[in-house]
Amino acid sequence: MRKQVTARVTGVEVRPGLRLRGLSRTAIQSLLAAAQALDLGRGAEAEQNLRTLLTSYPKHPEVLRLAGGLYSLRGAHSQAIDTLERAVNLCPGDALYWNTLGAAFIQAGNLDVAVEKLRWACALDPNCTLAWFNLALALMRSMRIEESATALRRTLQLSPEHTMAQVILGNMLRADNQTHEAIAQYRKILAHQPQAGMAWWGLADIKVVRFDIEDIARMRQIMQQTGLADSDFVAIGFALAKALEDHGQYAKSLAVLSEANERARRYQRWDAEAHSKRIDAVLNAFASKKVDDDMSLGEELIFVVSMPRSGSTLVEQILASHSQVEGAGELPDLPWTLSEESRQRGLAFPDWVGSMRPAAWRKLGRRYLDRTSRWRKARPRSVDKLPYNWLYVGAIRQMLPGARIVLCRRDPFETCFSCYRQHLADNEYTRTFTDLASFWRDFDRAIRHWNGLHPTAVHESIYEELIAEPEGTIRGLLDFCNLPFEQSCLTFEKTVRGVHTPSAMQVREPLRPDTARSVRYGSLLDPLRAQLNMPPFSPASF
Repeated sequence: MRKQVTARVTGVEVRPGLRLRGLSRTAIQSLLAAAQALDLGRGAEAEQNLRTLLTSYPKHPEVLRLAGGLYSLRGAHSQAIDTLERAVNLCPGDALYWNTLGAAFIQAGNLDVAVEKLRWACALDPNCTLAWFNLALALMRSMRIEESATALRRTLQLSPEHTMAQVILGNMLRADNQTHEAIAQYRKILAHQPQAGMAWWGLADIKVVRFDIEDIARMRQIMQQTGLADSDFVAIGFALAKALEDHGQYAKSLAVLSEANERARRYQRWDAEAHSKRIDAVLNAFASKKVDDDMSLGEELIFVVSMPRSGSTLVEQILASHSQVEGAGELPDLPWTLSEESRQRGLAFPDWVGSMRPAAWRKLGRRYLDRTSRWRKARPRSVDKLPYNWLYVGAIRQMLPGARIVLCRRDPFETCFSCYRQHLADNEYTRTFTDLASFWRDFDRAIRHWNGLHPTAVHESIYEELIAEPEGTIRGLLDFCNLPFEQSCLTFEKTVRGVHTPSAMQVREPLRPDTARSVRYGSLLDPLRAQLNMPPFSPASF
């Protein structure tokens, strides 16, 4: 999963006189306070300042722009986009309005539209740093890495000290296995901006980095600052927790993780009941769907799906070490294709599944193939490893019946705890043990359902089995994917490629049996065990 870098939506410092025209002095003060609160990620404070403004100035474009930013921060994506489109219609020549709309589309996961809006913002004002940065972010999440790098260079050309652009540069160095350069980049940022949370987390996420006592004291001191943005507080909290774990201070590490996750929950809370109902609807929608007999459509594709932190990047690295396979990473194209169909039909997925005919499914499959064709220019087959695609296995089977689907599993306790301690983007279920356990159960029953329906098209890859018996497990994986065995798949750590997930360094090392961390915490993690219906910790079990 990707690092938690958030699109920027404010920026009232540009052309303030024009944007604030028509507001009273008191209203201007409230609006500027709301903008500052949004920059710091403080939704409640921003809402307090915007509430009266929306009543007094319901059609003022700058009020609408900041209100849209607030809705986006809170995960109300449809409301954010509707509000921001109204603002853009009032100020169609202002690049910053298009930037804010593009940022909202990033947060909503509609990356194609985000890129379109942000490119237009950059065309309107080639010197709009916010728009170039958000364009780089949208392209990065679309796995269009070279285009993202171009936008990032433009951002840094306009604003050499742009902190988050500097962070993404560090992330790119890390993804390209330039570890020492990445460490130097993060340290350079922190020398000038010690409160830059994502630079601390970037360092923490490099396995060879071990924070010293001075680093720990520095992070603690920064987290106590009253003006620290909540996003920085959360990121530093995860980094500090990792540092404390490395120093054997497990109770303190858990306490910091709890505080960081709780701070993140202020803005978006996971609705476990609604998610479970959605899983029910999806499983029921495909329970009796017959798969097309044309098994050639999609035969060049391998989907790798999983919970985060379950070995999906490792499986992709193994497959991408094969001469016939390109590892494309976490592509947004499958959910985008389904979302586009939902928009055209005016129905949410999976409400339209029952009315689909084989020809319509094939059309969707070819649309996905067209969108991802660039990944098969050098090699005939490609891997799409977006983890949450486990929800869409039924749709994949209808759209692309020739595709292979690999379901990655890891011990549920290790999986949930690893998710809890990892700073992940757009995974709000990771904030509490209760939500994590509920999400795990949804995932578990879904993949059991798909495995039962499609036993010849899906393959379970068990992380612990891969560690224990790598050659036999890898041979079985290749057989399932209709790939001849190649020795390079056993020495996957030598394969040179960009890896843009938290497991980038792990997959560049030989398999290790010591990746489990939970045993170090002993009974401190009994609350998670209880949520997973597991017995309390017993030293005799380890």
